[in-house]
Amino acid sequence: MFRRLGADQWQGRLWALLIGLFLIALYMIAFIVRNDDRIEIDFVLFTATISLIWEIIFILGLGLLGGVLLSQIHRRRGQKRAKSRAGDSQLAGRREAEGQPGG
Repeated sequence: MFRRLGADQWQGRLWALLIGLFLIALYMIAFIVRNDDRIEIDFVLFTATISLIWEIIFILGLGLLGGVLLSQIHRRRGQKRAKSRAGDSQLAGRREAEGQPGG
């Protein structure tokens, strides 16, 4: 995957990566500066005035947390189904071996 280059060889991939990271950092700084407006949020029981960028970051965090939790729930349900299928097939195999009719 990565190969060693001599000190005299030009590393285009490294420079492309550094330029890409620099451009992403510039974009993030511009995004934060452009979204510094103060907004008012009504939380039913109280009202808060915050910067728009903090609301964006808060909503992004909630979405990320919700996605992780939902994926864990989905994964656990899949494991339970797989275990129950394996248990059902073993039970049916035992019944056939003992000569009992399957359910």
